[in-house]
Amino acid sequence: MNQNPSGVQILKSVPQVLTSDTPEIMNTDQGAQFTGSAWITTLTEAGVRISMDGLGRYLDNIFIERLWRSLRQEAIYLEEITDGFQARRVVKDWIGFYNTRRPHSALDRQAPDDAYWAGLGEQKTA
Repeated sequence: MNQNPSGVQILKSVPQVLTSDTPEIMNTDQGAQFTGSAWITTLTEAGVRISMDGLGRYLDNIFIERLWRSLRQEAIYLEEITDGFQARRVVKDWIGFYNTRRPHSALDRQAPDDAYWAGLGEQKTA
C-alpha cells in the first residue's frame, strides 16, 4: 500500500471511484496534485464541488490524520489483506474497538463510548 501516492496515481484512480460513488464535495489540502488543472477538471466534469483548506491549515486535519495513522499502525499493517471484503472487516472491527474498548489519553484513559455516556449522565444531573 503506497502511503504517498503521486499525482498521476491519484488522477488515475479518480474516474474509477467516481463511477461507483460521486461525492457532492471533495475537500483537499493545497498539495500540487490537488491544485492541478487535471484534478480540478476531472472533478468539475463529474459535478463535484471542490473545497480546499487554506495554506498552512494543517490543524484542520490533525485529528483525522491521527485517526488514520492509528488505524494503519494498529490494524491495517498487522493484517495481510487480500481483498476489499477483508479490508472492510478489518476497518470495521478496528473502528468498533477504537470507540468501545481502546483507552484514549485525551479522555482520561476512557474509551470514547464510555466518555460520551458519562458526559450525558453529568449533563442530566446538572
